[in-house]
Amino acid sequence: MKINNSFQGLDRAPHRSLFYAMGYLPEDLKKPLIGVVNAHNEVIPGHFHLNELAQAVKLGVSAAGGTPMEFPVIGICDGIAMNHDGMKYPLSTRELIADSIEAMTIGHKFDGLVLIGNCDKIVPGMMMAAARLNIPAIYVSGGPMLTGNHKGKPVDLIRGAFEGVGAYAEGKITAEELEELEAESCPSCGSCAGMFTANTMNCLAEALGIGLPGNGTIPAPYGQRKQLAKRAGMQIMELVKENIRPRDILTLGAFRNAIAVDMAIGGSSNTVLHLMAIANEAKIPLNLEEFDKISRRVANIAKLSPAGHHSITDLHGAGGISAVVNQLLKAGLIYNDEITVTGKTIGENVMKAEVWNDSVIRPMDEAYSKEGGIAILMGNLAPEGAVVKQSGVEAEMMVHKGPARVFDSEEQAYAAIMAKRIKSGDVVVIRYEGPKGGPGMREMLSPTAAIVGMGLEKSVALITDGRFSGGTRGPCLGHVSPEASEGGPIAIIEEGDMIEIDIPNRSLRIDLSEEEIENRLKAWKQPPTKAEEGTYLYRYSKLVTSASTGAVLKY
Repeated sequence: MKINNSFQGLDRAPHRSLFYAMGYLPEDLKKPLIGVVNAHNEVIPGHFHLNELAQAVKLGVSAAGGTPMEFPVIGICDGIAMNHDGMKYPLSTRELIADSIEAMTIGHKFDGLVLIGNCDKIVPGMMMAAARLNIPAIYVSGGPMLTGNHKGKPVDLIRGAFEGVGAYAEGKITAEELEELEAESCPSCGSCAGMFTANTMNCLAEALGIGLPGNGTIPAPYGQRKQLAKRAGMQIMELVKENIRPRDILTLGAFRNAIAVDMAIGGSSNTVLHLMAIANEAKIPLNLEEFDKISRRVANIAKLSPAGHHSITDLHGAGGISAVVNQLLKAGLIYNDEITVTGKTIGENVMKAEVWNDSVIRPMDEAYSKEGGIAILMGNLAPEGAVVKQSGVEAEMMVHKGPARVFDSEEQAYAAIMAKRIKSGDVVVIRYEGPKGGPGMREMLSPTAAIVGMGLEKSVALITDGRFSGGTRGPCLGHVSPEASEGGPIAIIEEGDMIEIDIPNRSLRIDLSEEEIENRLKAWKQPPTKAEEGTYLYRYSKLVTSASTGAVLKY
C-alpha cells in the first residue's frame, strides 16, 4: 500500500509529533491519509444524522488499509433560510464549501477524500472541490427523508407545509389543518422527500459517476445507507491505489449523462447552475445550449413530487437511478463507457438494473412527455437565457401572455400575493434578486408555493432573475439573464407591460419594440448594492458571474 510521503523522513519529525498528540500511531502515517469531509450539523434535517455515516465511512477506510481523518464543512438549510434575508447565503456558501475543502486538503496533504453531504448547495460545493483538487474522491449523500402522511395521503415539505400556507391564506384549510401539515410533512432526517434540488443532485452524482449506485435514492433511515457509506470508505482506497481521479470521471460525456438523467427524472432547475459550476472546476466546457439540446431528445419518464405524486422512496423501490440510466442506455442516450468511482464504467454499473414499477419509471415509449424536465428559453427579455422546469408546468400554461406585475424584491411580491393583489392572467416579475443583485440569487419558493396553494398555478406565471427551489412547480421561469443589476432587460419592465411566454418554442419576450427597450435601458440607473460593505455577501457580489454561466466566481 502507498506510503504518504508528505510525512516521512527526518525533517518531518515535527509533523509526526503533532499527529502523535492526537493518538495516531507511526503505522497510521505510513498509510494513505483519507480526508472524511463531514457536513454534519444540528441545524439541517438532511445533515443531522451524518455523523453516523462518517463513522461507517471511517470503518470502511480503516478496513481497507487507510487512515481516515474527519473534518467539517458548513451547511445551510434552504427551507429554514427561505423567505427572509438568510436565503441570500445558501448559493454563495457553495463557493465557501469548495474553498474550505481545498484549504483543508492541501494544508494537510490528504491522499484521497470521502465527501459526506446531502442538501442543496453542499452537494455541488463538495463536487466542485473534488474536481478542483483532482485527488481520488467519492461523494456520499445522507439520503432522502421518508415521505410524510396526512389523512392517508403522502405529503412532503412542499406539498405539505409550504403549499399549506397558501391554502390557508385562501381559506381552503383551517389553522388546525395547517398545524397538522406542519407536524406531518417531515417525518425523519434526510433531504426533503421530493425531486427537489438536494435529491436531484444526489441522483446526478450517480450519473456523473462520482457517487456509488444507490447514492441518490436509498432513504436516510435505511441500513443500506450505512452500508453504502462503508463501501465508499473501502472504495476510496481502490481509487487511491489505481490513481483514479475526479477529472478522469467528470468528463464531457459524464456531464451529458447527468443532464440526460436530469431530464428523464424531471430534476430541479438549480441543477443547471450546479452542473455548470462543477464542470467549470473540472475544466469542461458546458453551456446552456447543451441542456436544451439534450432536453429536446430525452423524454421525461419519471414524475416525482412536486411535479407528480411519486416520492423518492417510490423511485428507490422502482429500481432507482440505475434503472433510469439503464432505460436511457438502451435507448442510446447514455455514454456507457464513462469510468465511475466503482472502477467500472457506468454501463457496467447498471447492466443488471431493472425497472420494478413502470408506473414510477415509465418505458420510453410511454413517457410523460417527449422532452425532458427542463427547458432553456431565450428572447428579448432573456438574451442570455432563462430556465424553467417544464415538467412541473400545467398544459394550459405552456404558452401564456399577460400583464407584468413588477416587484423589486421577493418580499414585495410575497406581500402582494398574500394580500390577493395578483389576479388570473398576471405575470409576476421579481427582479434584483440575481447572483449580484440579491446578492446570492434567492430561491422564490414561498411566492411560488403561495400561488399554487391559492390555486393560481393554471393562470399566473412568475419570472425572476433569482431562482426557484427544486420544490417549485407551475409556470415559473428563473435565472433570467442578464440579471437586473447588470442592466438586463428585466430591469426595464414596467407595470402592465405584456410578457409573452412560449415554452414549446423556447421563447421569453416582452411586447416592446427594440427601440423602446434601448431607450429604457439608456435611462436605467443601477441601484446601490443590497449588501453591506465589509460582509461576505458584499465580496461575493463583486466576484460572482451570471446565472447563465453557473454563478461561479471570477477573480
